[in-house]
Amino acid sequence: MKFKTVYAGVVAGLFAIGSPAFATDLVQAYRDALGRDALLASARAQLGAARSRVPLARAGLLPSASLSASVNRQKVETNVSPTRDFSGQSYAVAASFPLYRPQNWESLEQGKLAEKISEAEYSQAEQDLMLRVAQAYFDVLGAQDNLTTIRAQKRAISEQLSSAKRNFEVGTATVTDQQEAQSRFDLTVAEELAIENDLDVKRATLALLVGKPIGTLYTLRSGVKLEGPQPAGEDFWTENARQNSFYVQQALIGNELARREIVRQRLARHPTLDLVAQVGYAANPASSSIGVNATSALIGVQLAMPLYSGGAIQARIDEAIANNDKAGADLEVARRGAEQAARQTFYGVRSGLAQVNALEAAERSSQLSLDSNLLGYQVGVRINIDVLNAQQQLFSTRRDLAKARYDVLVNGLRLESTAGALTEEDLQKVGALLVAVPQ
Repeated sequence: MKFKTVYAGVVAGLFAIGSPAFATDLVQAYRDALGRDALLASARAQLGAARSRVPLARAGLLPSASLSASVNRQKVETNVSPTRDFSGQSYAVAASFPLYRPQNWESLEQGKLAEKISEAEYSQAEQDLMLRVAQAYFDVLGAQDNLTTIRAQKRAISEQLSSAKRNFEVGTATVTDQQEAQSRFDLTVAEELAIENDLDVKRATLALLVGKPIGTLYTLRSGVKLEGPQPAGEDFWTENARQNSFYVQQALIGNELARREIVRQRLARHPTLDLVAQVGYAANPASSSIGVNATSALIGVQLAMPLYSGGAIQARIDEAIANNDKAGADLEVARRGAEQAARQTFYGVRSGLAQVNALEAAERSSQLSLDSNLLGYQVGVRINIDVLNAQQQLFSTRRDLAKARYDVLVNGLRLESTAGALTEEDLQKVGALLVAVPQ
């Protein structure tokens, strides 16, 4: 099951800041990051290394052959012939084929398991990258909303400041009204500078992820409504996380790998049997008369049986048993961690949706409050500070509402990730809620 989102309303007027000649879409940002992210590249290289271990382990079950050659100078001295110097040469080709090496079979199975662990690690790295890109993308949108809000607030306060100055000059407002408006305006300018810097930092973070400059970002389309996780039951997500999280899968395979290591170490007590063959040629061998050449060939089986190794075999078995116990505990830790992450994220989505609903109601109330205060100010029953406070409340509500919606979208993706189910298709569904800003 996927985290479902359908269309509903978002605050109008919160647009991206700046207008480069190109726009950066959420899915394209992720695809750009795929080829540039260092963490994903590291996981990809680790997967390649793990895949190399399988043929390496399989080599222990296949025939092997070697060629050796030597050329040497010999000096022979006997009591019946004078001393003679001559050259000796020898060549040999040796081959062996493992007939019974159970440890090597276990090594092959362990290599396959190690490859599966690296595959799970790589899949988790892909999901993590998706979440990092989505978080960075919505962080930029949030910073843009903050800047849009503070600039709108500054314009409103500027208008109120100008009005307060005019009213003071004609004697219909007090100097306090003017000073309060000036103070609000100065504080807003300072806040605007801080938000501009924050936006630059967040844009640089996203650009670093995608590996290139970013243009205007797509923003939430008008009329977007967010729905909760489907299925809506907490148990569904926690159980899926316990079973399907990539962290759990890694720990589960690691537990099997540790169990097989016990078997492999116990097999060290078993004999090994190899088929061996060798063909050799020697010119002037030292054991023969000078000028004699010899050709030899052999084929047979070779048995090796470990008798005593100073207790090393038993020590390795004990170590493997302890590591297996650790792997079992690590598996339970991974399952509990996945379950807790799923539960926290599920609650985060649910409470985020409740917050969105509350802020939507607060936005409507704030707008009504502002309208009432403006009317009251015009007829003289409200003072300038009342209007300023109402404006501040409306702008802050709009900003908080936009951020709450972003958080719900990101947490929805994160919830899918806890169950190991996050894919690019999920990112595309979120991207479908975004539209390009008109230039």
